[in-house]
Amino acid sequence: MTIPAERLQQIAHRFAELEARMASGQLVGDEFVQASRDYSELEPVAKVAAEVKAAREEIAELEEMLADPEMKAMAEEELAALRKRLPEAERELAIAMLPRDSADNKPAMLEIRAGTGGDEAALFAGDLFRMYERYAAEQGWKVEPVSMNASEVGGFKEIVANVTGKGVFAKLKFESGVHRVQRVPETESGGRIHTSAATVAVLPEPDDVDIQIDPGDLKIDTYRASGAGGQHVNTTDSAIRITHLPTDTVVTCQDGRSQHKNKEKAMQVLRARLYEAQREATQGAEAEARKAMVGSGDRSERIRTYNYPQGRVTDHRIGLTLHKLPEIIGGPGLGELVNALIAEDEAKRLAALSE
Repeated sequence: MTIPAERLQQIAHRFAELEARMASGQLVGDEFVQASRDYSELEPVAKVAAEVKAAREEIAELEEMLADPEMKAMAEEELAALRKRLPEAERELAIAMLPRDSADNKPAMLEIRAGTGGDEAALFAGDLFRMYERYAAEQGWKVEPVSMNASEVGGFKEIVANVTGKGVFAKLKFESGVHRVQRVPETESGGRIHTSAATVAVLPEPDDVDIQIDPGDLKIDTYRASGAGGQHVNTTDSAIRITHLPTDTVVTCQDGRSQHKNKEKAMQVLRARLYEAQREATQGAEAEARKAMVGSGDRSERIRTYNYPQGRVTDHRIGLTLHKLPEIIGGPGLGELVNALIAEDEAKRLAALSE
């Protein structure tokens, strides 16, 4: 995809304007925050645009040098290298200019729930959570559990965690869906392979200005927290259940001994769920387009299978199978799958723009 020279000039002009505003020292408060965001988003685009512009200009100069017998050989050699590099740079620029999900740079709420498979599903949910924890550590992100319901045999019936860092939602958003595992459970004496599942939801966490909640729309209940097996884990009514009445969205949190902290965490989860519902309602066309690319990320959609006997992981949306299960479930290997999903999304969006 060839970007017009006029567009390159517009990018350079806009970036120079932002640089001047940032350097002026006159921006304060929300103006400074917005300018910083705009600068951060435009900087990688401007960098590649400058490279494309410089390559085109150098090619034009070298083509003129071909008429000089003494310079022809050198010009031909440099031209060959530039003509090879230019299409790559133009494609990088086209990808950088693709419309971005406004939530890509936000932190995310990671929700994992055991699905079909009983105890084995809970153990698998625990494996998935540890996979994301290790991947997050590799990315320099912070993972903070918000709410969890542990299983008696280990793992989780449900766990919700807040993941913060640079580009969290952009890299994790395609993890939403049904994850299936095929393996021999530790409790299986006959060596039979069982199939279990867990659901993953990755929700962008909104800023304060992204979503407003009317306190009058909330019903807040307190109760005594309980642990695995139903036993009470403390003697005070510190657990919180918040119901958002207009949408009938229910969030619970019982992990902390402080009712105040549990309420804060529950509100954090509630805001993320309401924000995601709002995004889906206002970005219907974009959501449908993304669903056609690498899947909607809906929790009802089976997206990936982890087959332990064969040591493979298959992502069904892009037809990719990697025989690297230990590395992937261990965390560091997950990056290869994440990058493949992002690349597929970018390639299909580029193709759609070219049609």
